[in-house]
Amino acid sequence: MALFLERGYAGVTVADITERAGLTKRSFFNHFADKREVLFAGAAAFQRVATDSLRELDPAVGPVEAAAAALTQAGLSLAEYGEFGRARRELIASSTELQERELVKFAALSQALQDGLIERGATPRTARFAAEAAITAFNAAYDDWIDQPESDFASLMKGSLEDLQSAVGGPDGR
Repeated sequence: MALFLERGYAGVTVADITERAGLTKRSFFNHFADKREVLFAGAAAFQRVATDSLRELDPAVGPVEAAAAALTQAGLSLAEYGEFGRARRELIASSTELQERELVKFAALSQALQDGLIERGATPRTARFAAEAAITAFNAAYDDWIDQPESDFASLMKGSLEDLQSAVGGPDGR
């Protein structure tokens, strides 16, 4: 991250990263497919926490609430990244390549949530809407949390989901 902040994403090569980290290129590629993956290395673990959390929820919880609860649980693990999250957000915003990679990661997360919701009995269409809505709420809550790291992420997520439901005329919206 320090290299990316010093030189910008485009100004850093895998060779630069390996030199700074004291690794060989071979070691780097054993862990990452390319330099973009350095910023998305935790995506698989995040997805796993979310899908595991989804499976553990009471079957009576509705699809949107279940997906949001799963993402809230996964999001709680991000609290340890604090300042890194802000720097990462700015770096991604500065690069179309990184924005595209982030979209790919969120698409995979959405599909995993959809699959989990279908396992819970949701129709494919409902599962898709629920997963995408929960991810939208998560993204807003995460941005809020980065800007206000002292805030409780679960509360931010709850508020974000309520705002989304209101915006689309959901349970509490008109």
